[in-house]
Amino acid sequence: MAQERQLHLGAFMRPVSLHTGAWRYPGAYRDANFNFKHLKEFAQKLEAAKFDAFFMADHLAVLNMPVEALKRSQTVTSFEPFTLLSALAAVTDRIGLIATASTTFDEPYHVARRFASLDHISAGRAGWNIVTTANPDAALNFGLEEHVEHGERYHRAREFYDVVTGLWDSFADDAFTRDVESGQFFDPARMHVLNHKGEELSVRGPLNIARPPQGWPVIVQAGQSEPGRQLAAETAEVVFCSPRDLPAAQALYADIKGRMTAIGRDPHNLKILPAAFIVIGDSVEEARAKRARLDSLVHYDSAIASLSIALGHDASGFDPDGPLPDIAETNASKTGRAHVLKLAQEEQLTVRQLAQRYGGYSGLAFVGTPETIADQMTKWLVECGSDGFNVVFPYLPQGLGDVVDRLVPELQRRGIFRLDYEGTTLREHLGLPRPTNRFFASP
Repeated sequence: MAQERQLHLGAFMRPVSLHTGAWRYPGAYRDANFNFKHLKEFAQKLEAAKFDAFFMADHLAVLNMPVEALKRSQTVTSFEPFTLLSALAAVTDRIGLIATASTTFDEPYHVARRFASLDHISAGRAGWNIVTTANPDAALNFGLEEHVEHGERYHRAREFYDVVTGLWDSFADDAFTRDVESGQFFDPARMHVLNHKGEELSVRGPLNIARPPQGWPVIVQAGQSEPGRQLAAETAEVVFCSPRDLPAAQALYADIKGRMTAIGRDPHNLKILPAAFIVIGDSVEEARAKRARLDSLVHYDSAIASLSIALGHDASGFDPDGPLPDIAETNASKTGRAHVLKLAQEEQLTVRQLAQRYGGYSGLAFVGTPETIADQMTKWLVECGSDGFNVVFPYLPQGLGDVVDRLVPELQRRGIFRLDYEGTTLREHLGLPRPTNRFFASP
């Protein structure tokens, strides 16, 4: 029997896997992150599986990590998001196309113009992932000597959102008459000049592109800090997040949707989609063995550095093949440290295995058979931990193939994932309303 609620599935595709060892896995495409032929194949396969969206994160600097770790990372190189997604729009028909754009190191007019263009090119499939850019090295690429303070970044982001969405509303939906007989191409009375002058931004407008097919591209937000949660409650339609377990997810879910209710927004108009790392096997034991093999491909030098950061303690002197020793508390994140200790105890991991987990991918993971993973996803959906997931693939192409060929059919069999797209736009896939134009009534 079909469930009342349906899962939404996005594919986190930049990098194509967040796991550091993914490119080294047997059979993996080593250059998948920067090979258009492969990325085209992935997008088309995800569309055939009826995924909501292809989600492309972005970085404005090489990641700030030690050279020993950096030289082993596949994230050093990647396509610029709009160039790639515009190309993918031409070889797909339904799957949503979500790109990251920074409110700290870009201008509202640029962002509004790019996303409006992508929405038109894709016939209504664009989404904007609003980020404030956490990497301090990005500031050095934009004429600054140090990063912009966290609170200031979010203050600018809130105003930035108002400006971008205001620019998308520059023209009424019926502004472009293109009347050959009269010679009138558009109706100036149906054009709005924004004339925004705020604390951070000054933008005249109007945007020189017709209103996007979706009204606005779908708004995605990824912050989990206090300012990030509030920004999500006020602006977002999709939240990309990374809770480590169901109780943490339920607390985040209730918090953000509760904030929406408090300010008069309908909580059904926001989908919370945590990142979920998925490894599939014929048995749970086989899936765990695949995960262990993948983790083993993370070089120990970079792995132990990641573990040291998580613990707030130099772990380089620990016995790699022994259990994690007792460690005195430090000023490091107590939540992060507690997660390390819990993971080490629950899975009886050696220091080496624990380090490779943290150096590879340490977030939420579903490791098992299609049936056991579908059980877990159903539990998260029914118990209000999420509205679906942004899938993180362990390695490409096989990890992606396992999800679309084995897990998706199981979810469809249970009636919690669509058999086909019911609409053509990303908003329709997600069940989101089309925003009204704030300056013009509908014709």
